[in-house]
Amino acid sequence: MSLEDRAEELASDLGQDKEEVEQALENLVQYSVPLDEAVQSVRRKYGGDSGGGGEPTRTDIGDVTTETSGNVTVDARVLTVGERSIYYNDELQVIREGELGDETGKIQFTDWHGFDLSPGDSITAGNCSVREFQGKPQLSIGESTTIGFRDETVETPYRVGGDRTLAELETGDGAINVEVQVVEVETRQVSGRGDEPKPILSGVVADGSGRLPFTDWEPADHAGIEQGASIRIENAHVKEFRGVPQVTLTEHSRVEALDTAVEVAEEAPRMTVSEAVDSGGVFDVEVTGSLLGVRDGSGLIQRCPECNRIIQKGQCRSHGQVDGYYDLRVKAILDDGTSALTVVLDDELTERVYGGDVEDAQAHAQDAMDTEVVAERIADNLVGKEYRVRGDLSVDDYGANLDATEFEELEEDPTEQARAFLTEVDA
Repeated sequence: MSLEDRAEELASDLGQDKEEVEQALENLVQYSVPLDEAVQSVRRKYGGDSGGGGEPTRTDIGDVTTETSGNVTVDARVLTVGERSIYYNDELQVIREGELGDETGKIQFTDWHGFDLSPGDSITAGNCSVREFQGKPQLSIGESTTIGFRDETVETPYRVGGDRTLAELETGDGAINVEVQVVEVETRQVSGRGDEPKPILSGVVADGSGRLPFTDWEPADHAGIEQGASIRIENAHVKEFRGVPQVTLTEHSRVEALDTAVEVAEEAPRMTVSEAVDSGGVFDVEVTGSLLGVRDGSGLIQRCPECNRIIQKGQCRSHGQVDGYYDLRVKAILDDGTSALTVVLDDELTERVYGGDVEDAQAHAQDAMDTEVVAERIADNLVGKEYRVRGDLSVDDYGANLDATEFEELEEDPTEQARAFLTEVDA
């Protein structure tokens, strides 16, 4: 275990600031004091004993929060467990991660020590430190943690094992298994460690509950990930991608072909705008509403040829002065009476609502000697009408944006549609 990890455990145990404890350890280690002796010395400095500062409090998992101070002991059922590689201090480490549960709740854990845990085990995990990870509490199991296997089963309402549907996945989940169909897939080159080019796979997978993006960081280890294939993915973890969960495969994940095709939901889940926005982000969702206005940055725009970002007066925020290229885009405000969001239409959808392609828009702007005429025509065609929009919703500090994949005008009043939808949900 690295000095940083020992400092984190010790600081949690002593109730002290991690950076202060880490500095104290570094001061001793640089004078050739063995790390174990340095830990005991720092423990004595802050008034702790050599045995770990007393018996940690036995705690229900539901009572563990990001504000929990000191170490805890929990009686729990191992719900999931898997492996993942991470870099600490430029060194590759394999850790184990998963979830523990009892009758009061469940919590993610990281095992830095490598205990032999399996889904279904009932354990007493003593002297676990608590840290915050992505806004949620997480148990850290280290060298000072004790694991006892219990004869009696720890009762929990939560499912044992990592099998999930895509709709059940949450950011931060580890050691999950899904059976999916590969809907989209492409090979991309990214910069690996040391800026070495690294091929990865990315795309979209789907099952009967919905669709999610995926990334495979080790495609050479996983045969059979191709468009239309039905596969089982084991020991994946879930990261966040534009505000929604992303299925992530590593060298520890396993992929096998399925004999039976996975049924894919053709329709996206329908939500009110407020439900979608309150979720924090949804991949592939359908909303309806009234289009209230077209925002600045719509119509005929210019993009940077290097990064495709919007440029203003030939200036890119990343690449400075560039010779941009013309493109079409719409950013429109959609409101269904419960909330509002910004719908973003790409060039193809914008061509449909404008009534011409980018060359037509350039000619239109040149004749009028004003690029704004393109956005004005789009607004005339759209504003005040009702639309069904399907796409991917991201929510951040700047608002909610729905990148549309489908956009069609409705004849029905969306207020009545929303009322009917809510009535159906209530029923």
